[in-house]
Amino acid sequence: MSPGPALRHDRPIFVFGCPRSGTTLLRLMLHSHARIAIPAETKFVLPVYTARCDFGDLRDSKNRRALAEWIARERSTRVRTLGIDADGLIDEIVNGPPTLGSAVGTVFRAYARLHGKPRWGDKRPSYSQHVGALLRMFPDAQFVHLVRDGRDCVASLMEMPWFDADIHHAISAWRETIDRGRRLAERLGPDCYYELQYERLVTDPADELTRLCGFLGEDFDPAMVHPEGLAKRIVPAGKRWHGRTHDAVTTDRVGSWAERLDAWEISLAEAAFGERLAEYGYEPSGLPKPAAAHLARFTRTAAHRRMAQSKAALRERWRQHHEPNPVECLLPAEHTATTAAP
Repeated sequence: MSPGPALRHDRPIFVFGCPRSGTTLLRLMLHSHARIAIPAETKFVLPVYTARCDFGDLRDSKNRRALAEWIARERSTRVRTLGIDADGLIDEIVNGPPTLGSAVGTVFRAYARLHGKPRWGDKRPSYSQHVGALLRMFPDAQFVHLVRDGRDCVASLMEMPWFDADIHHAISAWRETIDRGRRLAERLGPDCYYELQYERLVTDPADELTRLCGFLGEDFDPAMVHPEGLAKRIVPAGKRWHGRTHDAVTTDRVGSWAERLDAWEISLAEAAFGERLAEYGYEPSGLPKPAAAHLARFTRTAAHRRMAQSKAALRERWRQHHEPNPVECLLPAEHTATTAAP
């Protein structure tokens, strides 16, 4: 019998879910663990993976330095917000193994080291679309998928100042994420893929987090149940959409879609989600079926999104054929004292 995950304490952790499913709350809970460091969202992992061919052969130290400079100093990557010394990070990447995964891993390892923790992770809702890329860089990674009632996700998305699409795209985003999760569960298996539900997480955080820690091979840390203290220190007040993380974990927003969505929006979402809601135990509203015009427009939107995703997959296959180096992380294991900082 192969050893279980409890014997591994260094595997990267990637958290994803439909936008507005509670991934920021879960990230704060995991970061509250004495051994796990998960930063606020950066924007460098996927862009640098997409642009990997542009940096040339990373066996050339000049190319590694160009890559490191872009990661550490380009404002759009948000790496500067992590508090890592840029010069030291650049030198560490340049002196590290000549692969893209090693450079990416160096950033997160430096962040974990800054917080006195031996294990790192990252979270972005959109990672559900890029698990293949993450696995190419980190073959031993573990993936955590947070599921929330799709109607609550849609209602919250439609209120976000940064979401500039319509309700048809919001509904599609949840359905696509759920379907990807199903495929990943079959492909990766229970050692690499774990799913939990937002409603259970906020109802009984200790129980759900204990189960999650079991999957990760970590002991449960009681500090995980009270992420609000950490949130008050590290979640910017300007991000009003994360304001609820400053309060104690609550079930107040569970089922709030009933007041936040119009009847036709609820009907459309339920029709588009099909059996997916029931499979997670979410009760239907009992409203009539949506108008044919609404359903037809959603169908067109979903088809356009599938076409865009197919084109992106073709571009990715081209890049893999032309990439100058292997991308797998080759960093050696690093043992860090667990004197956790916020």
